[in-house]
Amino acid sequence: MRHTFLLIVIFLLIIGCTPSNQTVSRISVDEVTDISGNWNDTDSKLVAEQMVRDLMYRVWISDFQMEYAQKPTLIVGTIRNKSSEHIQTDTFVKDIERELLNSGKVKFVANKFQRTEVREERLEQQSFASAESAKKLAAELGADFMLNGKITSIIDAADGKMMKYYQVNMELIKIETNEIVWIGDKKIKKFISQKKTKW
Repeated sequence: MRHTFLLIVIFLLIIGCTPSNQTVSRISVDEVTDISGNWNDTDSKLVAEQMVRDLMYRVWISDFQMEYAQKPTLIVGTIRNKSSEHIQTDTFVKDIERELLNSGKVKFVANKFQRTEVREERLEQQSFASAESAKKLAAELGADFMLNGKITSIIDAADGKMMKYYQVNMELIKIETNEIVWIGDKKIKKFISQKKTKW
């Protein structure tokens, strides 16, 4: 019995040490990869670029500049995932924030989670930093507009074929008045086929 147990342990160790058939290769981060047909980094990047491009060329921005003679200040609010799959909305938010900041047409302020951390730092400076270097309280730049949105999806599948449809809707809201000054949407459709597969 003991001999049999020892043989089983040795067999399991040998199996565990054998190399797998898995291979890993590095590819460019700019290369389009669509393995599963799910929402991926390419979708996030392209949607962010197209949304911000449309946002920056609408009349709301020139109206604001004419009235206040300065760039508008934006903040990205909540992007909700209402799709049928798990989507890392934090990555999409960062793509949006990067495109907004790099446009050079707006000012951009930290989100509510970042502000909490910065406020704690500023409060600590009042007690521990020198008077010359401590940053003033109540000197934050308030946002003029908030960008919110949601990601939804529809899936249609039969006989080893699947269609995935994603729609991203976003709205820009004037914080002082709750006026919606821009609405944008981007649609993505993917067709996936696989033999002898049940979805």
